[in-house]
Amino acid sequence: MKKLVIINQKGGVGKTTTAINLGAALSQKGKKVLLVDLDPQANLSSGIGYTISKKEDEESPGIYDVLIGEKKLSDIFVTTSLKNLFLAPASISLAGAEIEMINMLSRETKLKTALDNFKESLDYVIIDSPPSLGILTINALVAADSVIIPIQCEYFALEGLGKLLETIRVVKGINPGLEIGGVILTMYDARTKLSEQVANDVRSHLGDKVFKTIIPRNVRLSEAPSHGKSIFDYDPTSQGAQKYEELATELANRF
Repeated sequence: MKKLVIINQKGGVGKTTTAINLGAALSQKGKKVLLVDLDPQANLSSGIGYTISKKEDEESPGIYDVLIGEKKLSDIFVTTSLKNLFLAPASISLAGAEIEMINMLSRETKLKTALDNFKESLDYVIIDSPPSLGILTINALVAADSVIIPIQCEYFALEGLGKLLETIRVVKGINPGLEIGGVILTMYDARTKLSEQVANDVRSHLGDKVFKTIIPRNVRLSEAPSHGKSIFDYDPTSQGAQKYEELATELANRF
């Protein structure tokens, strides 16, 4: 089971879009994939079509309940519209986890422990982290084998990357096996010179860590989450679907 965390403390870089569609593409290749929504905004959960149900004013259990020790991962994971794609959902309750976990013993390893005790046979776990470097993100980094960093092809693309790399270096003290698995160039606009310049700049800094596949700025990719669908359910013939399929192939060859 390969555990990947999609991370960038900058918002709006295509992090959740990548988590959903990379997971969906891998599942279509016959891989069993679990998506873990660790972002209190729960955009991954809604973007893959999960609707929170309530009974007696209590939300359906989610990853929050796992982190605070009230549920096991096997209690909360749900199926999706794709055969091999599963979800550990989030809800707004997760926003309180940062505070509630402050005084917990081994608070940085809660997600790792949950995954270690999860008995389902999986090929990949893909963790969508929040756009911050708090305790939830630390949990994701401690639980993961590899870090996948989406970087948008726009101004200030590399802004904050140094801080993220320093955080990864510190977390390696707890999780020595953690590695940078790859960097994904997202929101590429072939009509502009800027995208080309940024892509070249990122490749010059990070070399072969950067995936060859580039994710374009694509209207269909932007629309799909609002319909609760991956790009493969929403528009499988789109350029966005084609590129995520190519990225999944490239990633599967790396891991």
